[in-house]
Amino acid sequence: MDKTSGIGMILAIIAVGVGMFMKGVSPVVLINPAALLIIILGTIAAVTIAFPTDEIKKVPKLFGIIFKEQKTATIQELIPLFSDWAQVARKEGLLALEAKLAEVDDPFLKNGLLMAVDGQNAEFIRDVMSEEIEAMEERHQGAATIFTQAGTYAPTLGVLGAVVGLVAALSDMSDTTALGVAISAAFVATMLGIFTGYVMWHPFANKLKRKSKHEAKVKQVMIEGVLSVLEGQAPKAIEQKLATYLPVSERNQINSSIAEGESVNG
Repeated sequence: MDKTSGIGMILAIIAVGVGMFMKGVSPVVLINPAALLIIILGTIAAVTIAFPTDEIKKVPKLFGIIFKEQKTATIQELIPLFSDWAQVARKEGLLALEAKLAEVDDPFLKNGLLMAVDGQNAEFIRDVMSEEIEAMEERHQGAATIFTQAGTYAPTLGVLGAVVGLVAALSDMSDTTALGVAISAAFVATMLGIFTGYVMWHPFANKLKRKSKHEAKVKQVMIEGVLSVLEGQAPKAIEQKLATYLPVSERNQINSSIAEGESVNG
């Protein structure tokens, strides 16, 4: 599970619940079927109208991406992998890497290594793999837009729900006590609309964008790694090159281990 998504949702609910309690408002007021219907079903309806069927069908899968950790290789795992491949390629030739294909689980990396083993030139491999990254980012951007739009619709529907509630409340002003309760309930829809829009849908969209950016970065490392092996670069040079994609602290650790290895060999 993606801990930040789960922790964030729990903190948001606690913040609103405790805040309401401190203001003297009972959380029970949130159990408002009419407001929930307008906000939840209304948002679903608006998003359904705004996007084609094939994109709407992906929404359940998107929730899985938001709340689950991505099972992708890390840059820290890829650096020694490419270093080993470079060593094999320099000693036995690129064709020797064909035996490594069965060990590669990532389809993107496997395709890149296969093209290198098949003798494709570096420019062709870079173009094919880069275009695949661009296509992936475009798909991910479209997916994130669904939640961005939901975050735009929900607060507006909250205002609509409040207006509907006020119309119902002001239709009978004979009982001032009941009128106050009705007006209070009318604004529940606004609160739900703002909460779902800015605590759920917009953050969900941002989480998808960040995960997409990270995945694209890892895939870019894969491209550089495959091309470096293809060009016959030294294992240590590849490690230093790919370490530039890491934060400075982690990069320094990689460079330190390289220096230690060289001193031992020396």
